[in-house]
Amino acid sequence: MGAQSPAALGVSPTGPVSPSIPADHPGVTDLFAVLAYGEISAFYRLAEEAKLSPTVRGKVAVAKMAAAEMEHFNLLEAALSERGADIFDVMAPFVRALDAYHASTDPSTWLESMVKFYVGDGIAADFYREIAGVLSPDVADVVRDVLAETGHSEFVVDEVRRAVAASRSERDRLTLWGRRLLGEAITQAQYVMAQRDELTELVLAATGDLNGIATLFERMQNSHAERMSVLGL
Repeated sequence: MGAQSPAALGVSPTGPVSPSIPADHPGVTDLFAVLAYGEISAFYRLAEEAKLSPTVRGKVAVAKMAAAEMEHFNLLEAALSERGADIFDVMAPFVRALDAYHASTDPSTWLESMVKFYVGDGIAADFYREIAGVLSPDVADVVRDVLAETGHSEFVVDEVRRAVAASRSERDRLTLWGRRLLGEAITQAQYVMAQRDELTELVLAATGDLNGIATLFERMQNSHAERMSVLGL
């Protein structure tokens, strides 16, 4: 997940600043697991979508994005191994939800793929960064390393901004696509939380209560609007 952080976009996270969840909380394993499946899914997705690029430059850029996702997966595999967890076993509960999200947001064009990488992955990153705010420093560092900006978003921004500046119809189409990504991502986040009680506990600890979760989703929408603006949408 290499999309820009809220801070880079001028959006200030407002989650808790003091860790309150111990490193051995079972929800941490679930958090690492859902992140791991997200990373390996992104790797295969980007490798496939590189074919959509009209240029070799684009193919290489996407290949580098995919390589970064694989590095993040390896980091999570090591973290889970340290916790005595088999990465394939603990990822299993999240496969259906994440696969459903990607199936419902399968890009049909190169530009849709780029918007999904920048905007769609950014929405998910915002969600997980909120949770990281209540974790012990060693666990939070793993989460933030996985969500870190990988330096590839500049390429995505340039590609999309050029296209939408040249075509009003392309801009309108990608704006609708971005809205769809937001709706599907929030639905996915809600579904993932519903699957695992331990993960729900982490989210509640990060946000305080159900009203806090609603506020979190509002902040995610605000960050989404900022990213769309960066893309010229």
